[in-house]
Order: sequence, then structure tokens, then C-alpha cells
Amino acid sequence: MKLLVTGGSGMVGQALQNSNCEAIYLSSSDCDLRNLKDACDIISDYKPTHVLHLAARVGGVQANADYLGDFYFDNILINTNTLEACKRNNVKKVLSMLSTCIFPDVIKYPLTEKQMHSGPPHPSNFAYAYVKRMLDVQSRAYRKQYGCNFITAIPNNLYGENDNFDLEQSHVIPAIIRKIHEAKLLGQEVVLWGDGSPLREFTYSKDLARTLLFLLDNYNEKDPINIGSSEEISIKSVAEIIAKEMKFEGKIIWDITKPAGQFKKPSDKNKIESLGWSQKNYTNLDQGIKDTCKWFLDNYPNIRGIELINEKGEIK
Repeated sequence: MKLLVTGGSGMVGQALQNSNCEAIYLSSSDCDLRNLKDACDIISDYKPTHVLHLAARVGGVQANADYLGDFYFDNILINTNTLEACKRNNVKKVLSMLSTCIFPDVIKYPLTEKQMHSGPPHPSNFAYAYVKRMLDVQSRAYRKQYGCNFITAIPNNLYGENDNFDLEQSHVIPAIIRKIHEAKLLGQEVVLWGDGSPLREFTYSKDLARTLLFLLDNYNEKDPINIGSSEEISIKSVAEIIAKEMKFEGKIIWDITKPAGQFKKPSDKNKIESLGWSQKNYTNLDQGIKDTCKWFLDNYPNIRGIELINEKGEIK
């Protein structure tokens, strides 16, 4: 297997590299996947047999709501061109990563793979959700017409070292880690969005990297497959774990005027467990957050998405 990873400089790509996974790791500086010629050229140059498609423009609740058109435009081009380039160059297998945001807002739990198209997604990030749905549709269309072994996996909420800590672009755990640390530095209280009640499943990036490699060897079906830890926890409890780990003793305020996102998104893992992959393969959330916080403190402020505190003591 000659593996190429798009989005290789992102959190999951870095986790793969740190696990000594031998692959070609592409970043946006190597190739603009929004351009079909560029995408075809780089696949042709490297001639991979397998591709892990992780590249995407991603963001948190606010970014997804504010930049619906931008998120749709960039991601539909990235996905369309990547799969087309792989098809034209006869890549043996492509595994593309989706997101639990693809599932309908009103739905029966737990989320099963077959429910993806049973209703509209949550309105806060519908554009990104539909793009991810279309990534699965394109994969299945190419499989049926051209015989491509293109598969898709649906991870839940991710966190870990080398995440994006930009407050407009980051997901929930990196955003809370940064907010709590900088509030501690400045002697301020922490303001978090919503009321903290939404429930989420969180998966450590190192665990997800191992899961993706497992699927490259063990899954070849046309239907998507749910992956990630089954441990469900409230956002409020996550904030409390982080505050304890960061030794933050200040006040946490929940701003209920801000969006909190979908209330819960538990996903059914029966399919991947039938392949022999179980909850035992995932890091306990407390330990994963502990390791992520340590990495953050060891590397702050030289972290993606963070600028230095200015001379006035303000966080840029």
C-alpha cells in the first residue's frame, strides 16, 4: 500500500504522522484541492494506491453559521476534485471522512448510518452537512459507475494535540481549553456558549487515526460507517474536566443567548464493532483531555489559531 493523506497537516493527519504511519502527507501549501487540475496533477505525480481524504475547511458552531456559503463552496470543490482525481488515476481505495452533522436534526437515536438522508440537518450548519452528505453520494456514484472502492466513515467530535485553537474556527474542546487558559492568564471569568447541556461523544485524534487505518484494511462496503468513542458527556462536564486539569478556579458563565447546537448526537457503532473494533480501543476522555491540555500548555502560544497577547495584556 502506498498511502496519501489529504489534510495531512491537520489534527488527524498529525496524529497519523506521530503514530509513524508511512504515507505522503499533503497540506494546503502543497496543493489547492479546489482546483481540479492541481488535484489531478498531484495524485498523478505521487501515484498512491490508497488515499485517506481528510482535507476540509472546518469550524465551530459560529463559523459554520456565519460562513455558510464559503464552507459550502470550498468543501464541495475539495471533495469533488479529490475523488475525481483519484478516479482518473485509478487509486485502488479512498476513505473519506464525513461528520455526524450530516444526520437530521429531528431523528431517532442512536444515529444509524441509514438515517443520513431521512431529514434535513441542523440549521446551524446545514451547508457543511449537505456537502459531507454529497461526499458520500459521490463516493457511491463512482463505485456504481466506475467500480471505485470509495468508502466513507462518520466520526463524532474530535480533539487532541495539534488541533486548531482559533476561537472562530475551532471545535468545542480546543475552544474551551484556550478560553480557560487565557482567562486564567488574565484573571478573568470564562464565558462559554449555550447552557452546557448538549451531549456529545468525543474521540481522541490518536484513536481516530488508528481507526482509519483499521478501516483501510477491513472495510470495503458502499455504505458509510460510524466510528469513534461511544462515551457520551455534556459540554458542561467537559468544561469542568478541563477547568480542573488547567487548575482554573475562576467562574464559568454560560451565555444562553449564544447557539449551543444540536442537543445530542449519539451514534450506533454496531457496524464497526462487528468488524472487531470496540470501545476498548478508545482513550478515556479524562486521560485524553489531560494529554491534550499538557500539549497545549507546553506549546502555547505557538499553536495553530493563536496569536500572542499584546502589550495591553489583551488576547488578540
